[in-house]
Amino acid sequence: MKKLASLFFVSFIVVAAFAQNPTIEILTSGTKTSIRGLSVVTDNVLWVSGSNGWVGRSTNGGKDWKWFQVKGFEKRDFRDIEAFDGATAIIMAVDTPAYILRTVDGGETWKIVYENKKPGMFLDAIEFWNSEAGIVIGDPIDGKIFIARTFNNGQTWTELPEKFKPVGDKGEACFAASGTNIRPLDRDEAVFITGGLTSNVFIRDQKIKLPIIQGKETTGANSIAVWDNKKVNGGNKMIVVGGDFNADSSSINNCFYTANRGKTWKAPKQPPHGYRSCVEYITEKRLITCGTKGVDYSIDGGDTWNLISKEGFHVVRKAKDGKAVYLAGSGGRVFKLVQ
Repeated sequence: MKKLASLFFVSFIVVAAFAQNPTIEILTSGTKTSIRGLSVVTDNVLWVSGSNGWVGRSTNGGKDWKWFQVKGFEKRDFRDIEAFDGATAIIMAVDTPAYILRTVDGGETWKIVYENKKPGMFLDAIEFWNSEAGIVIGDPIDGKIFIARTFNNGQTWTELPEKFKPVGDKGEACFAASGTNIRPLDRDEAVFITGGLTSNVFIRDQKIKLPIIQGKETTGANSIAVWDNKKVNGGNKMIVVGGDFNADSSSINNCFYTANRGKTWKAPKQPPHGYRSCVEYITEKRLITCGTKGVDYSIDGGDTWNLISKEGFHVVRKAKDGKAVYLAGSGGRVFKLVQ
């Protein structure tokens, strides 16, 4: 009986371990695009955007897809997308001239709602607090980080006056890696990160130096996730990932998390296994992060990361209204996390 009990205990540990480490399953691939934009509205409705002017949409959890190559933008890179339902979405063409486009008919037609031909323009990410209020961030121009706002569901955008734009250091920029270098923090406030020669986190009028690897154009923070962004005075728990995308197998100083709104940062006991371009909270304790060298999963708030796949992805997002988690990357590949 004692031996049988021991075997049962070992079996329980094995089953529990498998339950704690989910798997991923492929939904679609083959489209000639590298996907970095992913917006998951519900468990069933998700949109993706990427290079060569491609946008994809599924309304049944990734079983079927409709792909659009936006007319006139066939050579553009849509690095981020924000969707609100199966009909309405906003995409961002990053490089000069920078564009923001909007559809209200499920991607059949697109309207230009913002255009900026200023030399040096490079948009990095779009984020929304709710269906009306949103923000777009871009690389510094003349030392000032570009920011524009919308308050009408992306129909019009207004650039922040120069005197209110955050000041970037020399060699400091934002990575358009996954559309997640800016996130809602409180009800009307955002937090964003930078990388390059210097890597910082910006919170209201604070500019806090991150302990993440930095010093080269290819290093720094790529993605930030916020757990308690819905609290009025919340936004306390945050996590950042990144690394050096030219040394994407290195785990040196590639992840840090905070429980006190960025005052102090802690390195994981076991960091993600390489450069990571996106991180996402699933629950307060369960997180997922991905990059070109694989996917890691944490069940302890980001202190320990387990490699669950060596498949490379650019972006991972959880449903805004639901529990489903999807990943996307090069070759038009979209996967679903099986928990």
